Amino acid sequence: MTLKNLPAAPEASPRAGMYCDISPRALERWNPGLYAQDDSGDNTITIYDPIGYDMWGDGVTAKRIAGALRSIGSGDVQVNINSPGGDVFEGLAIYNLLREHKGKVTVKVMGLAASAASFIAMAGDEIQIGRAAFFMIHNAWVMAMGNRNDLREIADWLEPFDQTIADIYQARTGIEIAGIQSDMDDETWIGGREAVDQGWADALLSSDAVQETANAHQDSKLAARKMDVAMAKAGVPRSQRRALMQAYKSDTPSAVDTGMPGATETEADTANAYAAFQKAVANLTQTPENTNV
Repeated sequence: MTLKNLPAAPEASPRAGMYCDISPRALERWNPGLYAQDDSGDNTITIYDPIGYDMWGDGVTAKRIAGALRSIGSGDVQVNINSPGGDVFEGLAIYNLLREHKGKVTVKVMGLAASAASFIAMAGDEIQIGRAAFFMIHNAWVMAMGNRNDLREIADWLEPFDQTIADIYQARTGIEIAGIQSDMDDETWIGGREAVDQGWADALLSSDAVQETANAHQDSKLAARKMDVAMAKAGVPRSQRRALMQAYKSDTPSAVDTGMPGATETEADTANAYAAFQKAVANLTQTPENTNV
């Protein structure tokens, strides 16, 4: 498999009235505690967060990946992935960066490569996946607002991007394009062994290549992301969701942000984080401008 066989992705950003978000099902199945056993190599890039900026100021962006590739130069690179996806357009930009890299790109899927992370993974000259890991593919998942004409225009505008992503999958796997498109329409999960058998990956990772780490800070962020998605589905405007999450972040005890706590400390931190979230909700919903939301 050579990068020359992979189509380039178009550059774009969301239109007015729409923005990208993480699929709730991908977020539900993502375990952020899965990492490579060794991420210390100078030529290693990690993708262990959602794609694009999130409410924490985290997330994997094209700017970050471009900086990492500049540091590596033209040498070989290893990309370790465990991500629920996110911003499709940021993901396409990252895919292009890896596709155009002059050295060999080895992708290792530690836990989940969902949505935007799945087609980023396709840029690898060699793709390895954990036996218990998954790809998840689907059509571009966005939040949009407007009247029926606006929504039709957005749907039509998104269609070429879905076609490009399908072309990327087809070029990498050799599967018929109609089958790829059907799998994207249905939202399809592809496990490690199946991924190798069908051409989504070249080999399984060794059993000792992946480790799982308990981290209260990651648990807190994952809970916040799930709350954010739930509020989005309930129709809470994005500006108010972001204000709520910032209040939650500032009120969350600092103990959540550090160390590797034991079970008792983790339970206490989770309780404190939830109490802080409830306080933030109360403060936000009591403000006059939000009484009619």
